[in-house]
Amino acid sequence: MSPPDASGAAADTLTGGPRRPRGRTSLARRRGPVPVPLLLPALVGLAFLIVPLIALLVRTPWHSLPDQLTSPEVWQALRLSLLCATAATAVSLVIGVPLAWLLARVEFPGRGLVRALVTLPLVLPPVVGGVALLMALGRNGIVGKWLDAWFGITLPFTTAGVVVAEAFVALPFLVISVEGTLRAADPRYEEAATTLGASRFTAFRRVTLPLIAPGVAAGAVLAWARALGEFGATITFAGNFPGRTQTMPLSVYLALQSDPEAAIALSLLLLTVSIAVLAGLRDRWMTAS
Repeated sequence: MSPPDASGAAADTLTGGPRRPRGRTSLARRRGPVPVPLLLPALVGLAFLIVPLIALLVRTPWHSLPDQLTSPEVWQALRLSLLCATAATAVSLVIGVPLAWLLARVEFPGRGLVRALVTLPLVLPPVVGGVALLMALGRNGIVGKWLDAWFGITLPFTTAGVVVAEAFVALPFLVISVEGTLRAADPRYEEAATTLGASRFTAFRRVTLPLIAPGVAAGAVLAWARALGEFGATITFAGNFPGRTQTMPLSVYLALQSDPEAAIALSLLLLTVSIAVLAGLRDRWMTAS
């Protein structure tokens, strides 16, 4: 017996509902005209999302764009952004997938509270998250002072601090995606593996993890994109030091104060990188009908 395809489960997690057959969807689309009270707000919402991006393209200084983008400072910030976002995603995968499995598969008292705490960074202002990280992991923080005294590890205002700040805000995206995929996956395959003598960890590694791989990939992409664009927690916890903690969003913010054309060019580069990665890893988001 082959395991069911979990790619649909990942798509359900991200879109909020199960996929319907295309034929049925096409039939529903042909049932009469679209109600104007629904069409107008939908068009306004579409314009609200698209017009700022169009404005960015229109106002881009194309004549000076090559000079702006070949600056060593730009590539330094871009390299640091890509490195830190990737490292933050790796950290999120290592701790987020087991956390999602725990929330989806294990019944324990207070599970609802734990789930609420896991999703809290989604609604928490990033600056508040940065302050909370300072209180916990700073040199005088409740954990950071022991890290400094016992191991000589100092996280604030370092590249590692950037990774920590980005992982803090990106982790919930991964956990939510993977938990939803786990809930949609059939647990009987795990149960069958355990009855055949496999440990629960072996069943997770050999059966469940391949089954939910599309959901894990989707969550990793979301976490990576969120980490790449992180600003508030990064500047609060890691500071803004060129070559060490100054990522692309921080460079855009600084350039906007003194050189708006440079800020637009940097924003365009960051937008291009984000779209290219998302389209390359999850091209069905762009082509689904």
